[in-house]
Amino acid sequence: MIPVDYIEGQTFHGRRGAIRNAFRYSIDYVLLDMDVEVSAPWGFTRNSARPWSVRDLDHGGVPKQGQGVAWVRSVLDAHGIGQMGRIQLLTQPRALGYVFNPVSFWLCHDRDGVLRVVIAEVNNTFGDRHSYLCHHDDLAPLNRNGWVTAQKIFHVSPFQTISGGYRFRFDITRSAVDIVIEFGDGADGGVVATLSGARRPLRNQDIAKAYLRRPLGSLRVMGLILWQAMKLRTKGAKYRDRPVPPVQDVSR
Repeated sequence: MIPVDYIEGQTFHGRRGAIRNAFRYSIDYVLLDMDVEVSAPWGFTRNSARPWSVRDLDHGGVPKQGQGVAWVRSVLDAHGIGQMGRIQLLTQPRALGYVFNPVSFWLCHDRDGVLRVVIAEVNNTFGDRHSYLCHHDDLAPLNRNGWVTAQKIFHVSPFQTISGGYRFRFDITRSAVDIVIEFGDGADGGVVATLSGARRPLRNQDIAKAYLRRPLGSLRVMGLILWQAMKLRTKGAKYRDRPVPPVQDVSR
């Protein structure tokens, strides 16, 4: 069995342009194989109730009706990518039964274990989801030496336009995770967001420590999102109503 990994991470979010805003928070992520049975401490489980858990229904397709790794393989087939080897999910776990993930990442490796494709699964606070299929045209390895791009078509923040595009950079090693996402619309400076942290096998003491430091898990994340939204409103940022979500659930 393959162990579940823990990333005691830091996330940074910086808004550029005329109305600036930035914050950095600690955050807890797990990284686990979704095709095989995993080795995990008592406090973590998959598809059942423990202090921390990851449920297939939360990921891969329609929110709360997810199909897990089967959905990922169907997406790869639909886009002509073909068979991949190991598929992992990098995500915040459920804590006391609650979860909200602004973004989770499906990491798709070839048969030799090289990261070739990432599906960034994005959720907004309105309950909508859209995923961006990230890879080089020639399926070259994804690492710190290159960026992949995607056209933004999904409403995330009511203080940002849908026009524009993303740049993603993924640096996933055996000891650390470092992900950078840049958004630019050519008008107001855009946004940069990062997730970084050391990677190690998950232990019960990690879960206990996280509960002491961040007792509400991703409920705390939702509260912090709303707090930052209030700050932007007081700074004069323009609020945009939620548009109709895109019909397709995956794009590049």
